Amino acid sequence: MPTLLIADDHPLFREALRGAVARVLPGATLREADNVDRLYALVESEPDADLLLLDLNMPGAQGFSALVHLRAQHPELPVVVVSAREEPAVMRRALDHGAMGFIPKSVDSATLGQALTQVLEGDRWAPAAAQGAPAAAADEHDAAQRVADLTPQQFRVLQMLGEGLLNKQIAWELGVSEATIKAHMTAILRKLGASNRTQAVLIAGKLALEPGELVPQPDEGD
Repeated sequence: MPTLLIADDHPLFREALRGAVARVLPGATLREADNVDRLYALVESEPDADLLLLDLNMPGAQGFSALVHLRAQHPELPVVVVSAREEPAVMRRALDHGAMGFIPKSVDSATLGQALTQVLEGDRWAPAAAQGAPAAAADEHDAAQRVADLTPQQFRVLQMLGEGLLNKQIAWELGVSEATIKAHMTAILRKLGASNRTQAVLIAGKLALEPGELVPQPDEGD
């Protein structure tokens, strides 16, 4: 039986999703994470997982950035976005960034079962409206390619920059020296093709669900 990973910060929805998956795939092994850091650890600990069900609005996810990062680091793991965001453009952007499917949280259990079965068989699944939506913009694809080149630790630093944290705050959160964070910043700026942290956050912001979601702190001489 397959192993499915569920990444969502709402306990009630995880419970509902567990029940729905159990009805569709009796005996499936389920593992859960309620934030991005736990998700990354879970993916590392379950290298043979068959599918990840990912909520876009989970804390730390910052739009499509977590999806892009996971697809780059674990290309063998199919990812299906499960989200309350049901705009066709959001669905299409998720597919363009490598999701194998997009399941709105409003679907019934029969539709959920059809979607999961189809993806586990190697096909993509999304509501028909997603197919008619405009593709992700070229600058968004370019930002995704640059973000995908970051190491896991560099990606975590970039996420924290997007949350408005300063170097010393990031160092404290990660349990490393400020000099280490500055070294990561140098690598991040080089890989993103950015000249400063503001520009780096703006590039990453191309992957946000809404424009202007990520607001960097002033530069610190990085």
